[in-house]
Amino acid sequence: MRNPRQILIPLLGAAAMALASPQGHAQRRDGRLSGSVLDKSTQKPLGGVTVVNLLDGKSTLTDSAGAFRFEKLPAGIVRFLFRVEGFPQQGLVVALAQGEAMLRTVEMDSSKVVAAAPPPPPTPTSGVQQLALVTVAETPSLGPRFANFERRRRTGAGQYVVRAQIEQMGANVFSDVVRTMRGVTLDCSGGRGCGIRMVRAPMQCPPEYIVDDNVDNVFGPNVPIRDIEAVEVYTGAADVPGEYAGRNAGCGVIVIWTRSGPPQRKKKK
Repeated sequence: MRNPRQILIPLLGAAAMALASPQGHAQRRDGRLSGSVLDKSTQKPLGGVTVVNLLDGKSTLTDSAGAFRFEKLPAGIVRFLFRVEGFPQQGLVVALAQGEAMLRTVEMDSSKVVAAAPPPPPTPTSGVQQLALVTVAETPSLGPRFANFERRRRTGAGQYVVRAQIEQMGANVFSDVVRTMRGVTLDCSGGRGCGIRMVRAPMQCPPEYIVDDNVDNVFGPNVPIRDIEAVEVYTGAADVPGEYAGRNAGCGVIVIWTRSGPPQRKKKK
């Protein structure tokens, strides 16, 4: 009969080898992103779109159904770029939790492609010196309701985004709009999703939200992205304009302008 120790030692050795091997450890919980790309005007899938992961430079092509997929993505913010002939390039920013499988639909808009204007015909010169053409571009007005927004934007004290820029960056939720701004970060430590915080804010206090010139810290962070016309972001008390400089200015202020504007008050008869 064999000594029990002679049986036990090989078994313990095999168990130790299993624990030492990569398979014996907990697997790293990588995230993944999958989705599809559509033509915004026709809602048909776009095949052959190059999708680039800007984190590591790896890319893939959408199939005939417009589908794409990325595996083994790290937790945190990951940026992607979509490009195909006949459409302007479009970005997508996602915030992945550890092991999260995210699904996104990206719409690319061919109507935003602007054809280059033909050069003007040469003008006969008879001793007159021709000066180089100078193009003067002015940001178009958003309308009378946004007069204060445009006034503050001209000062350059805060950071500003309008609807056209939101569509160009391919934002899906409000946090996608502001997370790449200077001095803005996401706090995902609370276990209830990620909140927007200012880097300079004391004790990571949440910013004040102003929606259509009214303080609204409940609806503000959850305004649907499709309803937003413009955004102002002030990351600290030194940047906040006088009309919003309340006791919470040190936590930062986010001003949101919606398409519909504030509700109209009914006149009393």
